[in-house]
Amino acid sequence: MKRILFTVSVLALTFAALNACGNKKTEKSDSAQNNKQQTVQTQVCDTAIVYMTRNISPESLVRIYEALGVQAKGNVAVKISTGEGGNNNYLKPELIGQLVKKVNGTIVECNTAYPGTRTTTADHWKTIKEHGFLKIAKVDIMDEEGDMHIPVADTTHMKYNIVGNHLKNYDFMINLAHFKGHAMGGFGGVLKNQSIGVASSAGKLYIHTAGKYQEVAKMAEAWDYVDELPQDHFCESMAAAAQAVHNYFKKDGRNIVYIDVMNNMSIDCDCDGKPSAPEIADMGILASTDPVALDQVCVDLIFNLTNDKNNNTKPLIERINKQHGLHTIDHAAKIGLGTKVYKIVYID
Repeated sequence: MKRILFTVSVLALTFAALNACGNKKTEKSDSAQNNKQQTVQTQVCDTAIVYMTRNISPESLVRIYEALGVQAKGNVAVKISTGEGGNNNYLKPELIGQLVKKVNGTIVECNTAYPGTRTTTADHWKTIKEHGFLKIAKVDIMDEEGDMHIPVADTTHMKYNIVGNHLKNYDFMINLAHFKGHAMGGFGGVLKNQSIGVASSAGKLYIHTAGKYQEVAKMAEAWDYVDELPQDHFCESMAAAAQAVHNYFKKDGRNIVYIDVMNNMSIDCDCDGKPSAPEIADMGILASTDPVALDQVCVDLIFNLTNDKNNNTKPLIERINKQHGLHTIDHAAKIGLGTKVYKIVYID
């Protein structure tokens, strides 16, 4: 019965997304009531395919990657969060190892911009080892030897994006995100994993301060500035940074795909050393070539889930709303990173 109800809810989300597109386009064509051809054309819009499986296993992770039909080639980066020391919600090596090995990938990360177990490269390596990632693959802290600038298409707040300079060594990226809450962004999915996650320590400050600070030496001053910054500026900067990485991997033969794993969903991020316990049952794995649609589906699943003894979505929804998390998705769609209109293809 639970499987049937879950499938129905997924179908409902799919039809809602498609109908939202059609209704919006129809409104724009009302002034052309006598032109049937124009009305039909304006009802057609780009629709992203999002694949989904309810089964969270190493085998399902490989299957959903294969469903995308995009073969990883060359030097492959698998971008995850290695998880703050003390956090146990991050994607475990046992889950991701089979996929990483299949694509002969390197797990990539960058140092953080806040005090913790991943602030310095030395401490970050200790955390990576403690969390078991060195047992399954090569690992690269991409800003260990510095950072580099890549262009941003949206210069509303930032002049460029600052990423770990090892990014230049990769031909393909699998953005393998753990969907959960986030204290500053409301939620963390592929957009956050690609913006804050790929940014160097300096780049993280640059995004968090919407283009104001990038000197790590001024970290305390930068975080004071964040307290005064309009939240939407931060959300828009995340979207711009995510687009910069996407565009980087869409040039010169490079490529990128996106996966969200919806398990161990606390309201706190994997960057939190003392996260709140998850209050939402594991939902599955989703994948797409469109990061906007993928995060939108995950958010929609949370907002449309019926609460019961196994699920309490209220804390996460409240956090997403408080931190204007949906604005990150909206702005990413606005600047052309992807579409919020999707169709779910259930692969189970």
